[in-house]
Amino acid sequence: MPPKFDPSQVVDVYVRVIGGKVGAASSLAPKISPLSLSPKKIGEDIAKETTKYWKGLRVTVKLTVQNRQAKVSVVPSAATLVIKALKEPKQDRKKTKNIKNTGNIALDDVIEIAKIMRPRSMAKDLTGTVKEILETCVSVGCMVDGKNLKDFQQEIAD
Repeated sequence: MPPKFDPSQVVDVYVRVIGGKVGAASSLAPKISPLSLSPKKIGEDIAKETTKYWKGLRVTVKLTVQNRQAKVSVVPSAATLVIKALKEPKQDRKKTKNIKNTGNIALDDVIEIAKIMRPRSMAKDLTGTVKEILETCVSVGCMVDGKNLKDFQQEIAD
């Protein structure tokens, strides 16, 4: 039997959700109910928090629980930030499957994303983080300033 939960203790719970949608309570229940919180209410809070900037994008949400009160904060991934920088129209994930993101973003956007991701990056300096973001651009399927990304990374290394 697990130990009892102390309500005054601060607990962080990470959940991966689609922005602007109320997730299924059944997926939230295993993480939330041991903390004696309502999965339905937490799902509505997450949907309200992610609707404005992250609608239709898959983001990680951090729930900070203390005294049976949950505070919602969004922890965006590099891929989410790259897709947001592409400024593509919102798409319904149920209607369109296997979305291919073809587009072009500026190097300044990549540097801004690298600055946001810098605390979570494993690179020694900002150039390594920029290279990580360029690799994310490869996996997302976009280009940076209309150039091949492998050549771009070689220029940064030189």
